[in-house]
Amino acid sequence: MNIEAPDPGTARRWGVLVVEDDSRARAFFEASVQRSASLFWLGSAGTVHEALAWLAQTATIPDVLLVDLGMPDGSGLDVIREAVARFPGCEPLVISVFGDEENVLSSIEAGAVGYIHKDAAPEDIAQTIVEMKAGASPISPMIARRVLAKYRSLQTAGTPAAALPQAAIDSTAPSLLSAREHEVLTLIARGFSYAEIARLKGLSVHTVQTHIKNLYGKLAVHSKSEAVFEATRLGLLSHPG
Repeated sequence: MNIEAPDPGTARRWGVLVVEDDSRARAFFEASVQRSASLFWLGSAGTVHEALAWLAQTATIPDVLLVDLGMPDGSGLDVIREAVARFPGCEPLVISVFGDEENVLSSIEAGAVGYIHKDAAPEDIAQTIVEMKAGASPISPMIARRVLAKYRSLQTAGTPAAALPQAAIDSTAPSLLSAREHEVLTLIARGFSYAEIARLKGLSVHTVQTHIKNLYGKLAVHSKSEAVFEATRLGLLSHPG
């Protein structure tokens, strides 16, 4: 475990803790974070035990937890749960080879605000982290599609995920969001970033963020992943693009 403290004389930056057993991946993440003026490197852990020990004794609150799920001595889910329990302001971002519905949903339930499959990991993870701290919830397109498919199957099975009668959903959902908010939500479900949505729709990033903030309020959610879940339950994304 290596630990770096922030320089108190600099502007506010986000501290990043990485939990990853692959030394090459850790080095890649560290290099990206170190290049960013908005982030600083808190350290890294290669096991669940090491990560939990760091969280138990740290005097520096981690702003971001970048975590893999497949650790040699357990699951990164345990680290996520402990991090958000001890530090409610910490935002976990999962980057993992696991893309099945169970791991994705378990991660979100544990407190993750984003989930990126390693095959779709961005070249500049620091930019993804900065966007997340600005309100985004990064999610790989493949992950988004699988989550949507899972919730559609839950609806079909009549589980609590579809607690409202379908007739009521159909009658209220169309009027819940504006046309522009629905367009933005559809692109979120497809895995597009704020910048990509802005470019596709000819809007500024600030305007896109405003639309996302508004739809978050209407759906009573706090992240992109939650918005996708709730919108699917309400029938707003019954035919995602």
